[in-house]
Amino acid sequence: MKYEKTPRYSLLWGWIPAPYRKPLKWVPTLYFTEGLPNVIVMTVAVTMYMQLDMSDTEIALYTSWLGLPWVFKPLWSPFIDIYKTKRWWVLAMQILLASSFAGIAFMLNASFWFQGTMFFFFVMAFTSATHDIAADGFYMIELDSHQQSFFVGIRNTFYRFAVIFGQGALVALAGILQVIFRNQIAYTWSLVFYGLAGLMIAIWLYHSFVMPRPAERNNTHLTALQVMHGVGDTLVTFFRKLPLKGIIVVLLFLLLYRFPEAMLTKMSTTFLQRPNSEGGLGLSPQEFGWAYGGIGVFGLLLGGIVGGILASRDGLKKWLWPFVIALTLPNLVYVYMSFALPSDLRLISACIFVEQFGYGLGFTALTLYMLYFSQGEFKTSHYAICTGLSYLGLLLPGMFSGWLKDAVGYRTFFIIVMACCVITFVVTAFLKIDPEFGKKDATANQ
Repeated sequence: MKYEKTPRYSLLWGWIPAPYRKPLKWVPTLYFTEGLPNVIVMTVAVTMYMQLDMSDTEIALYTSWLGLPWVFKPLWSPFIDIYKTKRWWVLAMQILLASSFAGIAFMLNASFWFQGTMFFFFVMAFTSATHDIAADGFYMIELDSHQQSFFVGIRNTFYRFAVIFGQGALVALAGILQVIFRNQIAYTWSLVFYGLAGLMIAIWLYHSFVMPRPAERNNTHLTALQVMHGVGDTLVTFFRKLPLKGIIVVLLFLLLYRFPEAMLTKMSTTFLQRPNSEGGLGLSPQEFGWAYGGIGVFGLLLGGIVGGILASRDGLKKWLWPFVIALTLPNLVYVYMSFALPSDLRLISACIFVEQFGYGLGFTALTLYMLYFSQGEFKTSHYAICTGLSYLGLLLPGMFSGWLKDAVGYRTFFIIVMACCVITFVVTAFLKIDPEFGKKDATANQ
């Protein structure tokens, strides 16, 4: 009798509990797809436009506008519930994302390259925001509560993998291609985006086969007018959760808590890559990909994990001020680097790690406060409004950060960023938080 050896992958697959096997085929790739266009629009576009000789004023203004779809996505998210299925929306948005990648690649070699690429970047941003809504809805529909809890860490990890892939691997790949093709910037970036279009088509084909098919269309009898009334009711209840003074405090916190970081984000990207003659550190795309897209993202992840552990142990209120300090004071590393102009990549990477680790801790406070404020009726919708307002708080300062930097230079700009940290402290000082919120025992008893 002939013995047939069991394939190794089958043995490994057998260790995975049955309820998790099918979701494991699509959850990681779905959330990688959710993160990829976001990092392309908000970070990779900054590097690309910088290499195409745009000023920091232009880069900050135009790329900040691209964040608008994520600010306003709660307004059209209810319509995704009444038309087609979540699966249909996910697959449709993925093929549109592939088209927008290809559109950018094509436009980079046109005479009107800036207008053309900005158009397709905006299409990508709108499509990505819509994909976020549909993907999260599909995740909640197809998985029960226990499966959702099991996969939450996996989905967040693969979202961060997309950030590393975008900020790290893609920027480094562009740098390698620029060496091979003798610094033909537009041509090399078009190759990168054609590759992204191919990758997105492959993901679309894969999801077409592995994503579960719902038994029926969205089970709703609401009309578009009824949905609009529902959106209005949600907004009204959001602004009536607290007295007027309390709502003003919340709005200011959501809009201004990350004000220094909003000023810093885009200019830190250009500072690290612009030459010493322009006040920057002159990192190559490969070095930038390693330091910012690799070490920096690892610091961000670690900060978020540590922040979550601390808040779950002792509650948000106890750690609020340490989180605020962690969000603001590490920005000093950019003041130091702008004066010292270090050339040691290890030292630069360490500075980036410190700043991003602090940001990960500080962002924990914002996330938990949004969850705290959103408790009660319309919890999901109110949280979406909070995230939209928080995103708007990043977008507005980012628009004029480039103009300010071009007016005063990197050194003075980073000093101004540190002075703006006072804003974060002021808007935090007026918050009122239940001391028990966030504690493991307290949430278990709710």
